[in-house]
Amino acid sequence: MTAQPEAPRTPAVPHDRAALAAYVDHTLLKPEATAGDITTLVEEGAALGVFSVCVSPSFVSLAVEVAAGRLAVATVCGFPSGKHMSDVKAFEAARAVSDDADEIDMVIDVGIARTGRFDAVQADIAAVRAAVPNDRILKVIIESAALTDEQIVGACKAAQAAGADFVKTSTGFHPAGASVHAVSLMARTVGAAGGGRLGVKASGGIRDLSAALSMIEAGATRLGLSGTASVLDGFDANAATPTPSTDTY
Repeated sequence: MTAQPEAPRTPAVPHDRAALAAYVDHTLLKPEATAGDITTLVEEGAALGVFSVCVSPSFVSLAVEVAAGRLAVATVCGFPSGKHMSDVKAFEAARAVSDDADEIDMVIDVGIARTGRFDAVQADIAAVRAAVPNDRILKVIIESAALTDEQIVGACKAAQAAGADFVKTSTGFHPAGASVHAVSLMARTVGAAGGGRLGVKASGGIRDLSAALSMIEAGATRLGLSGTASVLDGFDANAATPTPSTDTY
């Protein structure tokens, strides 16, 4: 297992490739991905200096083997719908931990959050937390684009009460993805901006450097990227650090 550094509590906007790469979960969760694709992903991630790779559960063991301690390995559970039963999510998370995953990104039942049943959301997260040891990171995907501000706040508070380490905007399967507004609200609710203890992961539709920097400026302490190299290349295309974009995703 790769050692987990403490998540930054007051994000500093990165000014070079290496500093930004340290925020990144280099991600490949497409159903058509092959073992060769995962090997390439890990090698790319190591070369780019990212914090971790995020892969589907069936590829955790392979990713851990290829990573060889050079970077952390994250995976997902209840993905992408969140409609799995809580005990199924917990089993999936426990299996990933047994395969040496460092981090688990679980999906809540978004429909339950939309009806305001945050006690049920908390119970769902708590079931997975019980299966994930405290030395592993648990992130909670709330699919923020499908929720109102009030529902985002409720889901974030449920995640914090259940013992999660991060809240995360998106699965990447919702067409809207992450937004600066949602990240800011999440950070103010349970992150450093509001005196909370959780990290905030922005994921979904972050395709360029300006968008990535905007998410960090809003309070993101981790980024989920699939086009990591092209985002980092933005530093090479600009002699000075670009002004963060106001694009929502």
